[in-house]
Amino acid sequence: MEAYRAVIDTNVLYAGLYSATGASYRILRMIDCARVVPILSTALVFEYEEVLIRSKKLLGLSESDVDDILDALCFHGECRPIHFLWRPQLADPKDDHVLELAVAAGGADIVTHNTKDFAQASAFGVRVVAPAEILKESK
Repeated sequence: MEAYRAVIDTNVLYAGLYSATGASYRILRMIDCARVVPILSTALVFEYEEVLIRSKKLLGLSESDVDDILDALCFHGECRPIHFLWRPQLADPKDDHVLELAVAAGGADIVTHNTKDFAQASAFGVRVVAPAEILKESK
């Protein structure tokens, strides 16, 4: 079975590290087991880092833990450069780079808890799904 390729929105990473009982945590475990390949860009990795460092106390992480998490994501991930910018496309301009990355990856979904924020993604042929939907599909 081929691994599922997806751009993992920062809110899914955060939720998966915050609680070990939800769908986001299971998505992170699937990355660790090579069942999910996270599609990454430099901008997205920097966003992950900024959110994790800012929230490290709440998440119970040290800076070394944050480095290890980012290293693991980069090890398992597929890095894609973004050569085009269509900004703004989404209601929250901070999400545009996530959409651009999914398009650059050619066929990768966006996994997010904020599916409504990516309503325009379908115009680019990008599917936007919640973590729980991915788990249902992977059974």
